[in-house]
Amino acid sequence: MDLRELLSIPYLLEAEAVETEPGQWRVRLAYPELPGCTAEAAVVEDALRELERRRIELIVGLVEQGKQPPIPRQPLTASDPLWTAQDLGLSDRVAALLGGGAGHPQLKEATHALARRQ
Repeated sequence: MDLRELLSIPYLLEAEAVETEPGQWRVRLAYPELPGCTAEAAVVEDALRELERRRIELIVGLVEQGKQPPIPRQPLTASDPLWTAQDLGLSDRVAALLGGGAGHPQLKEATHALARRQ
């Protein structure tokens, strides 16, 4: 799988409201299939933006290390990870990576190595 497909995999989302102090609530979100991929904020939209940022960074980081992220189900065909990255302010880095790894030869090599293992 290439990076675009890996970033298009849908993961289960867990959400809970947590009372941090009496009357003070925060939203805690997690992708439990991606170890350590959690976010917490006072507003659900802020927590979701942070969670998505962490999901993208985690997957890109794993690929850069030559490791394959968890693939619990097939990628969504209608997903546009580039749009999501741009919305999160990650566009320059991820756009370069999604464009075939120009400027990131290690990532390109790692993505090809992962594809050969499948």
